[in-house]
Amino acid sequence: MRIVIAPDKFKGSLSAPEVAESVAAGLHAAVGSSTILTIEQVPAADGGEGTLDAAVAAGFSLHITTVTGPTGEPLQAPIAIRDKQAVIEMALASGLAVLPGGILDARGATSQGTGDLIRFALDRGCTDIVLGVGGSASTDGGAGVLAGLGVLLLDDDGRHLPPGGAALASLARIDLTGLDPRLPAASITLASDVDNPLLGPAGAAAVFGPQKGATNADIEELDAALTHFVEVLAAAAGPGVAEMVTAQGAGAAGGVGYAALAVLSARRRPGIDVVLELTGLAEKLSDADLVITGEGSLDEQSLGGKTPMGVASAASAANVRAIAVCGRTVLTPEQLVAAGFERTFALTDLEPDVELCIANAATLLEQIGREIAAHVGLMPGDAH
Repeated sequence: MRIVIAPDKFKGSLSAPEVAESVAAGLHAAVGSSTILTIEQVPAADGGEGTLDAAVAAGFSLHITTVTGPTGEPLQAPIAIRDKQAVIEMALASGLAVLPGGILDARGATSQGTGDLIRFALDRGCTDIVLGVGGSASTDGGAGVLAGLGVLLLDDDGRHLPPGGAALASLARIDLTGLDPRLPAASITLASDVDNPLLGPAGAAAVFGPQKGATNADIEELDAALTHFVEVLAAAAGPGVAEMVTAQGAGAAGGVGYAALAVLSARRRPGIDVVLELTGLAEKLSDADLVITGEGSLDEQSLGGKTPMGVASAASAANVRAIAVCGRTVLTPEQLVAAGFERTFALTDLEPDVELCIANAATLLEQIGREIAAHVGLMPGDAH
């Protein structure tokens, strides 16, 4: 029997590769050495956290470079490269997870480190760049990304603007002449499921600002500053960039989606589609008998295009059975079956205490691996 294990991370507990390894260990323990069993581990993600892990597991090489962190301090950030393709996980350069001391800075945080990574990719000859956004610390409309790529943001006195979204209120002029000349020859994919516009009550500041520490007053200030940023950018680049404020995904990552779409000519695609393409999952499923996927919490959000649903869809297209593993699920059995899973195994079925599930996830997933082996009839000598 050939089994593909393609999970997302169990957030706060295990990375996707660790989840896959734990389930595989349980399967191997159940069937014994006499059984012919092939397992391929394909860690996945939905374009946000874990995207780089998925790329590295798929054969990309990891590179580390110094970038401008979200508060302006130097930061060592990773990027994955294979041939002329690069994968960037924005959260690792400009995200909440890399804020010094975890101190939120909604008004002052910058996305420049992400621009630094794009420039690093160009330096390495990459012409296909995947930008996985999510978990960003900034609400600067992608102004920091542009600064990292050579764009000058100037105030009334011709001085460089301080970083962060709030400072955009003092923006007087944008000089695009220094924008990296290699960009037109590069294809940039914005891997994002966020469809919010840049401005207004459904925009970057209003919807995502609070999780970055923004107060109601901060949200009003940031939205006004972003509005001004668009006006000044339109004066420099033409009115077409102003029209992009309502594009789906413009509000992603504090407005980095806007800069990517309006200035870098990026193409937005669902994150799970991009990652599964990177991992070559469809090809790996072509001769598989079973796929196992999952994530920490299977809930209503999962149904909106998260990793397990993307994998289940690919499995259905390949006529391959799909099983889900998770920390917990609040979905009904009917919802899970409708999503494409013949069976779902949750850690909370084994250990009702959620904190213990998180602490002992690897051991519990090994046990679930053994249960899956029994469920599919894999006993010593039975595999084929």
